[in-house]
Amino acid sequence: MTKKRRNGGRNKHGRGLVRRVRCEASGVMVPKDKAIKRFIVRNIVDASAIRDIRDASVFDGYVLPKIYRKVYYCVSAAIHSKVVRVRSRKERRNREPPKRFRPREDKPQNKA
Repeated sequence: MTKKRRNGGRNKHGRGLVRRVRCEASGVMVPKDKAIKRFIVRNIVDASAIRDIRDASVFDGYVLPKIYRKVYYCVSAAIHSKVVRVRSRKERRNREPPKRFRPREDKPQNKA
């Protein structure tokens, strides 16, 4: 029988059982090695209130704390919520992480 993925959709290799984690979107229990993992770093305060808090703050240069959270998704929920995309058979062999988009902050703005 043909194989769709060389790892069978898991990252278990040599382990018998892997503990299960709860999917963020659907709540289903997924093996931790099969789950799609994302590390989310967010500000505690939303972007609209950051400036108000900075203006009202007594301390100069106070950095607001962030929320660090590791999120797990089952495969079907990750595809449905567009966390990951379905790839063609040829693209599935590509094991490189996708290019990360980061807006350039040090680039001067041209105002003409």
